[in-house]
Amino acid sequence: MPSDFSAASNQKEVYRLLLAQMEGLLEEEPHVLPALCNASALVMAALPQLNWSGFYLMAQGQLVLGPFQGKPACIHIPLDRGVCGAAAREKQTQRVADVHLFPGHIACDSASRSELVVPLVRQGQVLGVLDLDSPIPNRFSEEDQEGLEALGTLLAEKCLWDGFRYFE
Repeated sequence: MPSDFSAASNQKEVYRLLLAQMEGLLEEEPHVLPALCNASALVMAALPQLNWSGFYLMAQGQLVLGPFQGKPACIHIPLDRGVCGAAAREKQTQRVADVHLFPGHIACDSASRSELVVPLVRQGQVLGVLDLDSPIPNRFSEEDQEGLEALGTLLAEKCLWDGFRYFE
């Protein structure tokens, strides 16, 4: 099923392909864990200049590491710390051009320079966040934000989250 994202003529086409593939994968298996595994792999394949693509899931009032692609990462993130915590706490995408200037930034990988974090929200409840890191300062554009917010909405609405509990 993987598309050749390099054949896309522009950024909008990359995100169109990415969403179409994710929709197809969700038709095959809508359970949240395999869906998030595939989503992190698709994002890593589709977007250049990333060093991390993955998810943190809400569990017991904090974010806990979920499926990802990249180097080992921080396991627990409190909502009052870091870019991921801010996205979950504020229920708003955080696009950070230079993570070293972000108050309370958590450096899981010292090579990361910019970050984009999209909250996954369903019926007003934060389920988790989609987190992308890049070693390139100011890597993420408005088009990236819009495309990844569309992916986040798709995952929040179409995945089978009911009954899923990270921790009891």
